[in-house]
Amino acid sequence: MNLLSRLFGGPDTPGHARLRPEEYTAQYVDVKTPHTLLDVRTAEEFGSGYIPGAVNISLQDLPQKLKRVSTAKPVVIYCRSGNRSATAARLLLEAGYTNVYDLGGIIEWQRMGLPVKR
Repeated sequence: MNLLSRLFGGPDTPGHARLRPEEYTAQYVDVKTPHTLLDVRTAEEFGSGYIPGAVNISLQDLPQKLKRVSTAKPVVIYCRSGNRSATAARLLLEAGYTNVYDLGGIIEWQRMGLPVKR
């Protein structure tokens, strides 16, 4: 594993998989699969619009608030562009979470015309 993957996660990070918006909607939203949708942006960014069903714990606060995220169901993480979500995925994996998925950024979600709640 290279240094960038180790620092920011990536496709070769065990237990961490990239999930495209259309895959997320098909696998979790359309069939109502239990999961946690975690937005790791700041509270201000979250307030400007978020993916329906998301809970907000900023990347900065995540290490102290991990207990709020269930280990019993998959965790799907997103941020603005995909950088913080990859870092958050790595943190969860290091904390023992096993079903962690990186949705990337809300920018791509919005580009595809998918719903955003305000």
